[in-house]
Amino acid sequence: MILILLGAPGVGKGTQSSRLAERLDVAKVATGDILRAAVREGSELGKQARSFMEAGELVPDELILDLIGEVLASPEAADGAILDGFPRTVPQAEGLDALLRKHDRSLDGVVVIEVADEVIVRRMSGRRVCDACGAVFNVHSDPPSEEGVCDRCGGALRQRSDDAEDTVRHRLTVYRENTAPLIEFYDARPVPVHTVDGDQPIEAVEGDILANLGR
Repeated sequence: MILILLGAPGVGKGTQSSRLAERLDVAKVATGDILRAAVREGSELGKQARSFMEAGELVPDELILDLIGEVLASPEAADGAILDGFPRTVPQAEGLDALLRKHDRSLDGVVVIEVADEVIVRRMSGRRVCDACGAVFNVHSDPPSEEGVCDRCGGALRQRSDDAEDTVRHRLTVYRENTAPLIEFYDARPVPVHTVDGDQPIEAVEGDILANLGR
């Protein structure tokens, strides 16, 4: 099974892709993860990616697709893969189509996790991360025992810059602009597109996705 998981920042794609990959015994493919792994391992593609990342530039689509191609050709993805948040644009989707044909694979479905913008803003702007141990809290849904102090190690909690409300709203605008055409792209193809309500417990979201996939 090759499945694309789409959704705005903060809808829970990372959580669901990890759970689904484990449940279905397939690989999880997140572009950030594979970029960091390639750089860490020092592969040829990793060295190319590193040069762009160190220069503060976006890694080109062609290079990302090459890295995804490596994963799809690996034993870990022999039974399938969950693509977490990729593609993000129509050109990337067209590149993925060509890549799947090259590897004699086919796309089985697209799952769009939807959550209202105001819920996402509340989720993300409420996140606080420990500087020392990386533990994550949320002032609304999972607050620390003492404001600004990590329950785990006593370190200072802070709001990441990309979780600031203005930044979150901008990221949502960019997502809507790029993803609406992407969903239309897949709607026009013989690939099932499933929409799932992400504003419910994690287990319920997973259950809805599996039900849509007939699992």
